[in-house]
Amino acid sequence: MSAAEDQARSAQLASPSYRLAALDQDFLLGDSMRGVRFMMEYAKAEEALRAWGVRSTIVVFGSARIGEDGEGEHARWYAEARAFGRLASERGGALHGPDGQPRDNVIATGGGPGIMGAANRGAAEVGAPSIGFNITLPHEQEPNPWSTPELTFRFHYFAMRKMHLAMRANALVVFPGGFGTFDELFELLTLRQTGKAPPIPIVLFDPSYWSSIINFDVLVEHGMIAAGDLDLFRFAEDAEGVWTALLAGGLKPDENIE
Repeated sequence: MSAAEDQARSAQLASPSYRLAALDQDFLLGDSMRGVRFMMEYAKAEEALRAWGVRSTIVVFGSARIGEDGEGEHARWYAEARAFGRLASERGGALHGPDGQPRDNVIATGGGPGIMGAANRGAAEVGAPSIGFNITLPHEQEPNPWSTPELTFRFHYFAMRKMHLAMRANALVVFPGGFGTFDELFELLTLRQTGKAPPIPIVLFDPSYWSSIINFDVLVEHGMIAAGDLDLFRFAEDAEGVWTALLAGGLKPDENIE
């Protein structure tokens, strides 16, 4: 091979066009591959959840700013979220039943700290797996330490994260929170209202908080929602009350638990 041919071959091998597409990060992160990246975020989490036999979830949301030693009601909210993570995991079917049956009503959160960490923590305390659907934020958010490592995911796209939160949900439990919590709550309420989601029970924890933040009756008075839309959710005061409200709303517990 001549020097000119050798130089030409070197230029070919060094060209980005010669990289295998699956190994070309510049290509994969380009605008034209956005749809592929979106699909990959769906497929990666889907594959892991299936490997763990996760058939359905109970989604728990609430503020990331609430700590175990918080002031006022914060400590109580944290403790009740933790207690709910425990009892839902024990009674709901997150633990494998006989003959390796699918896991149902597995605790799933946004993967962050605060209320989300409390629910994951409660599940971990009884030896049950739980899910953390974390999101990449400008100020990096790390996952809480309690979700199962193999079921702790990081998403770039909020839309795909929301899809995974909603698509297996047997129920939604919403503790006090801010914008992010409202976002998830109204996302699921809208899906329920429009019939785009199955009739899953939705429970809001601590009615005094929610009634002071949102006046749902005024929405009815102004004709923004129907009076019957208020039946899309229930309220509860403690972890046991949440579980009771979920059962009243149609949640199916683990039939193997005596």
